[in-house]
Amino acid sequence: MDSVEALLTHSWSGILAAAALALAASQVAYRVGRLLLGRMTQHTRMGQAVVGAIAQPAQWVLPLVALQLVWQGAPEGLRFIGNVRHLTGLLLIGAFTALALRALAGIADGVVARNPANVQDNLHARRIQTQARVLSRTAQFVVLVAGVSFMLMTFPGARQVGASLLASAGVVGLVAGIAARPVFSNLIAGLQIALAQPIRIDDVLIVQGEWGRVEEITGTYVVLRIWDDRRLIIPLQWFIENPFQNWTRTSSDLLGSVFLNVDFGLPLAPLRAELERIVPTFPEWDGRVVLLQVTDATERTMQLRVLVTAQSSGLAFDLRCKVREGLIDFIQREYPQHLPQVRFMRFDGEGGPQPSVAQYASASSGSAQPSPAAQGQPPRA
Repeated sequence: MDSVEALLTHSWSGILAAAALALAASQVAYRVGRLLLGRMTQHTRMGQAVVGAIAQPAQWVLPLVALQLVWQGAPEGLRFIGNVRHLTGLLLIGAFTALALRALAGIADGVVARNPANVQDNLHARRIQTQARVLSRTAQFVVLVAGVSFMLMTFPGARQVGASLLASAGVVGLVAGIAARPVFSNLIAGLQIALAQPIRIDDVLIVQGEWGRVEEITGTYVVLRIWDDRRLIIPLQWFIENPFQNWTRTSSDLLGSVFLNVDFGLPLAPLRAELERIVPTFPEWDGRVVLLQVTDATERTMQLRVLVTAQSSGLAFDLRCKVREGLIDFIQREYPQHLPQVRFMRFDGEGGPQPSVAQYASASSGSAQPSPAAQGQPPRA
């Protein structure tokens, strides 16, 4: 009788049988739990996103929990039981870490799904999406560091090494702090961007002379999609330490400007009337502002500034191009003589120097080739 009990106590056969039953029970619990959670969250985007994200790591967590319970109930004298417990514990910590990482990603995806940015007025949605993405990735970084730390703490040798490092942490801590400065700087910058939000997803920025939209904000850098489909990668810390332009900081509505240089003789009333006629025909105009002003005058030309408004930066750019083309076409058609001209002094031999301008081809010179100005191009001196 004593020999049978000893055999059962120190044999793996009974433990493995119990482990098989525990694995089967964990699979049943996983399927039932997933079915129940799916039904409970079928009407909420947040719940669906979280359940879908944690489905795969949960499939590993439950069996590992069941196995660890079996190993904990095994006799202490069982051969290799300590190593098996340690290995299962490491796998369990890794599975829980993966579960937490996926849960955080699912929460961020649920927040993004509830606040889509493909609407006309997406300022609030972009604000929420930026906070969700940046805070989620920051939290994932913290969870990953914590998971690795817990795994290392299960090794007695690692705990001793850690204690030794702490005992002599003077120089080592200084070197580690200097080495990890960029990581923690970007981490803190990410929190500042998430809370203060100087930039958001889909914001239009001017960075180092480049125009682009914020395509992605990670835990360490920002991806700016340039207008010609290039990508500019910028560290998060850069946005905290350097000035930049944000065209959609408070609103996506923009005031676009068009500059024209024309001759002083161009009448402004017909040009202003033409502007007010053509701008309402463009679908990009939002109906707020259309204005023509003389903003500067040089020794050769006067500078006109046209102001128009649109609901986004992309529409504003297209509207500016159309307004510029329309006004140039109107000047070429109605007032070609008032395109920019080069003035010079001529000598007639009697009255001395007389002011003059570069003239267009005379109508009497029937066979003569038209001058550049007659073709709608500015004459050369």
